[in-house]
Amino acid sequence: MNRGRVFAMVLAGGEGKRLAPLTADRAKPAVPFGGSYRLIDFVLSNLVNGDYRKIAVLTQYKSHSLDRHITTTWRMSPMLGSYVTPVPAQMRRGPHWFAGSADAIYQNLNLITDETPDYICVFGADHIYRMDPRQMVARHVESGADVTVAAIRQPLTRAHEFGIIETGDADGRIVAFREKPHDAVGLSDAPHEVYASMGTYVFTTRALVDAVTEDSTDETSSHDLGGSIIPMLVRRGGANVYDFATNVVPGSTDRDRGYWRDVGTLDSYYDASMDLVAVEPQFNLYNLEWPILTWNEPLPPAKFVFDEPGRRGVALDSMVGAGVIVSGGTVRRSILSSGVYVHSHAEVEGSVLMHGVDVGRGAVVRRAIVDKNVRIPEGAAIGVDPGRDRAQFTVSEGGVVVIGKGQRVE
Repeated sequence: MNRGRVFAMVLAGGEGKRLAPLTADRAKPAVPFGGSYRLIDFVLSNLVNGDYRKIAVLTQYKSHSLDRHITTTWRMSPMLGSYVTPVPAQMRRGPHWFAGSADAIYQNLNLITDETPDYICVFGADHIYRMDPRQMVARHVESGADVTVAAIRQPLTRAHEFGIIETGDADGRIVAFREKPHDAVGLSDAPHEVYASMGTYVFTTRALVDAVTEDSTDETSSHDLGGSIIPMLVRRGGANVYDFATNVVPGSTDRDRGYWRDVGTLDSYYDASMDLVAVEPQFNLYNLEWPILTWNEPLPPAKFVFDEPGRRGVALDSMVGAGVIVSGGTVRRSILSSGVYVHSHAEVEGSVLMHGVDVGRGAVVRRAIVDKNVRIPEGAAIGVDPGRDRAQFTVSEGGVVVIGKGQRVE
């Protein structure tokens, strides 16, 4: 069956305020994750692994490091017509930035005109998951819908936390889309579950172009895909659901199949990071049949030195990047990004240390996220005294200490 031409638009323009201070000078999709990656690498890997290689990344706020990462890392062969390109807000439709995700597409309709695709994947840039997008596109084509919305099953008790999709018959047609309802009804095949929108869509091109064009003239609209465009197409009977649980990625296991995390808050970012260091991780970075792609600096292997009583360089239940030196310190259940240095007698536990962090001799770091190039001085204690931590740093609702990029630690 001819599936038609597919073009991908990745929405990467959000401010990411709830991830501050990690987003103090970078866009949310550029936030490092998993020791070697940035958040945007996950959606781009899904698209590229699925052989969709005409991709526009719509950027806006603090996009310099994101633009640099995309142009350095995601180089495709122009000879084969493949590309991943960042597209900044260009004010093509007036003197204003993107007013929402639907407006971002409306202001970039020229990209669609240039490619003339039959179908358009519109994916978010800041979720942790694996998905074969070809399976979702195939389901969309077969349904004949205007839009297909990917959904993940969530407990009915959590319905008030998500945009909830209500379906009609077994054909998957969406009959209602409601934001964070307190009276949601469970699914017919699983009354204790609901469909939560993943913010991942496949559109028939004509339907998307017409919808965002119509929406652009509505002064009462939020100009958002989830808030405006999807409800519009639901009312017209043109929206279908795609159950993410049916997506089968090569190399996946029963444990990690269907894993999806929206890392929009510091606590969700921390929890998703800790998922990676489990003995049997819920999200398996080591699935090489569907690799998460990125570019890493040409650094030497990690090094662990000293084997003396009370002074051993060890890392347990942890992920350790290239160029890391653990020099007589102890690391447990943590992620050390490239270039981290842990000095003698230091202890790092349940933490995420980003590129170039230096943990001084005898220092203690517990339940913390430490951004790039932070120097933790000798004998310092992070995550030990909650009152002292709150006086100096950001502390999440869940009690995770977060130190911003280059922040001075006393």
